[in-house]
Amino acid sequence: MTTQTETDQLRVWVDQDLCTGDGLCVQYAPDVFEFDIDGLAYVKDASGELQLSPGVRVDVPAHLRLDVLDSAKDCPGECIHVMRGDSDDEVAGPNAPVE
Repeated sequence: MTTQTETDQLRVWVDQDLCTGDGLCVQYAPDVFEFDIDGLAYVKDASGELQLSPGVRVDVPAHLRLDVLDSAKDCPGECIHVMRGDSDDEVAGPNAPVE
């Protein structure tokens, strides 16, 4: 059975105001998340460029979807937001509907 989040394009962003610097996201998906010198996690674009502007969303590579979704679900700071495509529908993170 295929779920909607397995086929939809996903985008992700990190709210640095809530980031605890725990690093689970960096461990789960280092191609998507990285620490900056401030000790907080940020997202990286497809070329690996760290995106430092607040609220910047990047595409989630298909092969990393589950890792990014797990990062959002397990994040102690509840600061990772995974959105469906270009919409504001959050599929994982603090504002996602509870299953």
